[in-house]
Amino acid sequence: MKVFTAAQIYKADTFTIEKQQITSDALMERAATQIFNWMHVRMQGAPVKIHLFCGIGNNGGDGIALARHLFEHGYDIAVYVVKYSDKRSKDFLTNLDRLKDRKIWPIYMDADSNMPEIHPNDIIVDAIFGIGLNRTPDAWVAKIIQHLNTSKAFILSVDIPSGLFTDSVPEDKEAVIKANYVLSFQVPKLVFFLPETGIYVEQWEVLDIGLDAEFLMNEKTDFELISKNEVLQFYRPRTKYSHKGSYGHALIVGGSYGKIGAVILTSRAALKAGSGLVTVYVPECGYAILQTAIPEVMVLTNGKEAIEAIEFDMKPTVIGLGIGMGIHDKTGKALEHFLKANKLPLVLDADALNILSKNQDLMDFIPENSILTPHPKELERLVGKWKDDFEKLEKVRQFTDKRKVVLVVKGAHSITFFEGRGYINTTGNPGMATAGSGDALTGIITGLIAQGYSSLQAAIFGVYIHGKSGDISVENTGYQALIASDIIEGIGSAFLDLFKVPEERPDTSEKDG
Repeated sequence: MKVFTAAQIYKADTFTIEKQQITSDALMERAATQIFNWMHVRMQGAPVKIHLFCGIGNNGGDGIALARHLFEHGYDIAVYVVKYSDKRSKDFLTNLDRLKDRKIWPIYMDADSNMPEIHPNDIIVDAIFGIGLNRTPDAWVAKIIQHLNTSKAFILSVDIPSGLFTDSVPEDKEAVIKANYVLSFQVPKLVFFLPETGIYVEQWEVLDIGLDAEFLMNEKTDFELISKNEVLQFYRPRTKYSHKGSYGHALIVGGSYGKIGAVILTSRAALKAGSGLVTVYVPECGYAILQTAIPEVMVLTNGKEAIEAIEFDMKPTVIGLGIGMGIHDKTGKALEHFLKANKLPLVLDADALNILSKNQDLMDFIPENSILTPHPKELERLVGKWKDDFEKLEKVRQFTDKRKVVLVVKGAHSITFFEGRGYINTTGNPGMATAGSGDALTGIITGLIAQGYSSLQAAIFGVYIHGKSGDISVENTGYQALIASDIIEGIGSAFLDLFKVPEERPDTSEKDG
């Protein structure tokens, strides 16, 4: 699913209105009807007070039109118009007149208004500001927002939480609605998935308001949301007469005294992801541990407690490098010599990235289409500090364009960057914030490349499978008890989940006769 900018959404609105020969008011009516249907299916006429806070632009018009539908179906409503400007949109005024025709008189709120009483069991519909907001709300409007946030009532935001910008981080963090649920028109917004702005969106759902399908399909976007449908197209089935050599040979290079466990996790994940063969290259202190812990892998050694040279006679399909490797001087020199001689695709993680960040000239020797999987601090060392999430994404975009590599920005919604585009993952949970989780991800991605997946496919697919495995495993462990080994054990279930068909809900409607 594509993620559009505010400008592209406005463009889609205009294109739809012209192509379908409808009015902007008719499009607003579609949106309001969809929101009403969503609420009505869940509430079924429940006697709950619904407070609708509407601005005076098109987002407010959506809220006013929704109020009319709720009233006509017998819901107990109160409508508030937040007069943050003297300007009124045409469609807002049209729907306001329709509301007044039904003898519903909104309460107008300005800087001198008292705050309405809201019970924790009430429902709030937030339709104050839409995607066009480009400045911090006035102080008195911010007080209304704070009042709603502290009311403990359920808050449903129309399209986007009021006070949240679509292309920047809010300056006043207290002037943004903290929505329990957001009904986003046609497409999700990028701000739903970034750490500094996603905190205002507890849950979200897309409502189809009939924007032109051809426009949506042809319009190019900088970001795409990745779910099961998107990764299924990457899946490579196994053939009957294949053998282990058909699925590649992954080489995992890393480990140092006290950090052999990281290599164990990565190697097991590479095997579980489907690599036909896995060889591990570690210092001698890890030899007996690996031979005992993972009998399925082959082991090469160099150095006693840390790797001192990276030299081997085998011809791997892909190399995963850096896990638990340490940043010893000899190891750094070994990495330098290796990079200058190597031509194979790499998956670079952990200490390999730390060494590279201290020796930026070595970046020139990273093969194109290699994959980098830094955690936030490692990312900062690579691309430099950033002031907010948007600057971070721009720095990553510039870095990947310059180096022609794939980079995974890890987070609650990990984003894979390549050739100017970001692919936002939808799987994973807070329990995965645990030691070794990143090592498992490196192994999964390496194992996928070994089987013939392209670097971009392996990164997107690997991040998805990693998160889905965590989602499946956490059902048995809970967030606190989930560990990296659980994630690795769940990889098989994550693959199987790709082909599960959702169960049909039983038909509970009444039958004639």
